[in-house]
Amino acid sequence: MQIIELHRRALDAIRPIVARVRPADLDRPTPCAGWDLRALLSHMIGQDHGFAAAVLADVSADAFAPREPTIEAHEAGAAAVVAAFAAADPTRQVLLAELGGRRFPLPSVIGFHLLDTLVHGWDVAASLGADVDYDDDLCTAAQAQAELVPAGTAAFAPNLPITAEATAWARTLALLGRDPHWTVDRSHTPLGR
Repeated sequence: MQIIELHRRALDAIRPIVARVRPADLDRPTPCAGWDLRALLSHMIGQDHGFAAAVLADVSADAFAPREPTIEAHEAGAAAVVAAFAAADPTRQVLLAELGGRRFPLPSVIGFHLLDTLVHGWDVAASLGADVDYDDDLCTAAQAQAELVPAGTAAFAPNLPITAEATAWARTLALLGRDPHWTVDRSHTPLGR
């Protein structure tokens, strides 16, 4: 499945971003409402482990619980989810307890995690005052996944206006309620997760 390779590359793309985080950065605000960088990284690592477990066996929402926010924990979670997606039965209907206990085809689940990975990678970069430089095909894949997210989904803020000249990446962020120009220094309230 092409989505597995795109997903692996998405994790590779955010590794150097997360590797820049230092303990002194963990209290920095992020574009995620109410989350500092510590909470965001804890969430990301928990999601990696949760998705890794869920594609191999039915698990409860506890599998997705936030984890200690260290670079080593992030690396371990990234490795676990990449290995699990590669090993999973391609016909598996994956139970996602966090999404109301619904089942989804494996390619859809991989797409969910790809989107989450790239967007949260951008959140980390924005918190650090850095930019992301994702490959065009990753941005296109992320936009396609963002277009599938129902408007008003609790995990994301309401959609923002999208200009005709917006890039695939800017469209992705706007579809999830994120301001592509968000910075720590801006005076507005941070946006949704």
